[in-house]
Amino acid sequence: MNLELHQFIIDYGLWAVLGGTFLEGESVVVLAGFLAHQRLLHLPSVMLCAFAGSFLADQLLFHLGRRYREHRYVRRIREKPAFEKALSAIDRYPHGFILSLRFLYGLRTVGPVALGVSQVPPLRFLVLNAIAAAIWAACFSLLGYAFGQTIESLLGRLHGVETKLAIAAAIGVAIWLAYRVFGRRRK
Repeated sequence: MNLELHQFIIDYGLWAVLGGTFLEGESVVVLAGFLAHQRLLHLPSVMLCAFAGSFLADQLLFHLGRRYREHRYVRRIREKPAFEKALSAIDRYPHGFILSLRFLYGLRTVGPVALGVSQVPPLRFLVLNAIAAAIWAACFSLLGYAFGQTIESLLGRLHGVETKLAIAAAIGVAIWLAYRVFGRRRK
């Protein structure tokens, strides 16, 4: 079982990072960074998959907003209270908004759609989105890797893939909860 789980993480872990970053992927990337520290995943590969998933998801949402402004999915996003706030921020600070979008709670899907509806040129969004995705991927991957170093210094070298996964899951849940609580307070 232990060997099977270990091999499963090696075979499919990066795919999980890629898929997880299409959503609110911070927890997934932190967990993957921790698993990279535990030598189950390769840190540069984790960063690359986190970058690719995040970048592609935002590009897709931007183009949905741009091309399908009146589609029911886009209209539903436009009805959210955060949408008007996002448009207002885009009007004042378009570059800053694009660069900080991934770090702002509650704007992960609304923000790229709002940018698509706005007057931001697609090429400008593409370039700034790539920069922001690279920064985001590096930050959260390294955060998970740093957690791995801290836990190792506190508990010693972890043995057994189940132990590593349990600690990684606990870290992921803690990051996710902190992100949600911090985001609600900021609202």
